[in-house]
Amino acid sequence: MKYYLIVGEASGDLHASNLMKALKETDSDAQFRFFGGDLMSAVGGTRVKHYKELAYMGFIPVLLHLRTIMTNMSRCKKDIIEWKPDVLILVDYPGFNLSIAEYIHKNSDIPVYYYISPKIWAWKEHRIKNIKRDIDKMFSILPFEVEFYKKHNYEIDYVGNPCVDAVAAYRDNYNETREEFISSTGLPDKQIVALLAGSRKQEIESNLPMMLDAMEKYPDHVPVIAKAPGIDREYYSQFLQGRNAILFDGTYRLLMHSHAALVTSGTATLETALFRVPQVVCYATPMPKLYSWLRKKFLKVKYVSLVNLIADREVVTELVADTMRPACLDEELKKILEHNSEYRNKMFEEYDRIIGILGSARASRSAAEAIYNTLKAPSK
Repeated sequence: MKYYLIVGEASGDLHASNLMKALKETDSDAQFRFFGGDLMSAVGGTRVKHYKELAYMGFIPVLLHLRTIMTNMSRCKKDIIEWKPDVLILVDYPGFNLSIAEYIHKNSDIPVYYYISPKIWAWKEHRIKNIKRDIDKMFSILPFEVEFYKKHNYEIDYVGNPCVDAVAAYRDNYNETREEFISSTGLPDKQIVALLAGSRKQEIESNLPMMLDAMEKYPDHVPVIAKAPGIDREYYSQFLQGRNAILFDGTYRLLMHSHAALVTSGTATLETALFRVPQVVCYATPMPKLYSWLRKKFLKVKYVSLVNLIADREVVTELVADTMRPACLDEELKKILEHNSEYRNKMFEEYDRIIGILGSARASRSAAEAIYNTLKAPSK
């Protein structure tokens, strides 16, 4: 079968690439064409555009690049119609993908599937109307989404979480000791604090300086910045001048040996939990008071991190907008750095509970089998 996939960021590239691998195992005749990244390209098929040419976040960047966005969208619609895939698979990235879905639904008989639901349970709940109209099948990676969609009389399939797959596979094949890691990387023999400052430049610019400032008070620990996929190393140089910090390429390898982490909200918070690294969720924003007001007014959920959302309670502290202040960050950093503390141990217990909620590591295979079997099923 012919599969057309669209992703808009690094995490989508990771999860889509694993889905493609599973589809190849399920469907020996699988062909791929996609808007995606390097990981998807490594699996095979034809990449039409790199997701870095699509990823604009925030009102001003979108406005400034509106012509490029519209050109990419137009090309994508035309390319899908011309290639005539057996299915279009959308991965998160709702601003772009829901527009594509509407066009394909109106102008073709190509079934439209969604893998990794847009976070409409957090905000823009009105998008459920578009989803019910334009999406033939939704495959969810978050267990609490099942009840949300049921409330709207829309049936979805929970297939497990691909982060569980990715982390489990990495840990199972990893055999490097801490001593070997320190020796091979040249890092100082100190406790490592991983700084995961986001996957987009706007996030990094807002969060990384405050993270680095907080680490200045802890010379016995080494701050190591996880380089985001798709962001050039040169971009980070402006933040490293005069700092006792190191830029590292390989987030999972870094988390294997980290004592604690400061993490910008997103998929990284869940990955950090799966590696059982104590963390503080950090999300600084421009105009923090305005952001906090808007969050209270429009956000439909109590938490911003996947860890807390899945647990349905505060497992990790979230410092967001007006609470992302030096004093607050320093207080929380002290808690997660303290060895064998009750705070750290309680976080470990909650991490294990979350792992149990998410289920076993076969999300990509479950999604691939469900997609293939649904397409092969006789039409009603």
